[in-house]
Amino acid sequence: MSKTLVRIENWNRKDHFNFFSKFDEPFFGITVTVDCTLAYKKAKENNTSFFLYYLYRALEAANQIENFKYRIIDDKVYLFDTINASPTINRPDNTFGFSFINYNKDEVSFIADAKKVIKKVQESTSLFPEEEDKINVIHFSALPWLNFTSMSHARNYKYPDSCPKISFGKIMTTDNTKTMSVSIHAHHGLVDGYHVGLFVDKFQALLNK
Repeated sequence: MSKTLVRIENWNRKDHFNFFSKFDEPFFGITVTVDCTLAYKKAKENNTSFFLYYLYRALEAANQIENFKYRIIDDKVYLFDTINASPTINRPDNTFGFSFINYNKDEVSFIADAKKVIKKVQESTSLFPEEEDKINVIHFSALPWLNFTSMSHARNYKYPDSCPKISFGKIMTTDNTKTMSVSIHAHHGLVDGYHVGLFVDKFQALLNK
C-alpha cells in the first residue's frame, strides 16, 4: 500500500481541498450511460462473468487517473500508487457482503483472484468478511435489477471518507445496442467533473477494445 504525501501548500488543488473539505457532504455524483455492446459480447464469448469483465476495466480506468488515487488520512492528502476494488457481492439469499479485490494489471489473474474472493463472501454470513478497513479502494456496487438515472449513497458523516463510489445498473437493449447506467460519486476536494469525464472516456474506450 505505497503512498506519497501531497504537499498541500504547493498543490494546485489547495483552495479546492480546503473549501470542500469543510462541507458536511463533500461528495458530488454524476450518472452516465455507457455502451457495453461489444464488451458484453466478448465477455460471453470468453465465458467470463460480465460483472468481472467491466469491474476490471473500471478499475483499470481509475488507476490511470491521478485524482481517483488521492485519499484523505488525518486531514492530509496522499497519492496511492495503486487503487483496488471493494465491491459489494450478492448472495443467494439476496443479502450482500463487502469485499476486497486487489488490482492486477493481468486481467486473467485479477479475475481468478476475484472469483476466490466472491466465493468466500457468498459462503459467509458477515457483512464484513474482510476485517481490515482499507482506504486505497473504490467502493463498487452493481444493481442489475435497475436502470437508474441517478443515485445517492448511505453515508455516515462522522466517519471520514474520501473513496470514490461507482455503481453499475441494469443492461438495457435497444436496436441491438446494449447500454448500462453508471453512477460515479467522488470527494469534490480531490476530484472535479473534468476527472469524472476522463474516467468515463477511459472506461468506455476499454469497453470498446
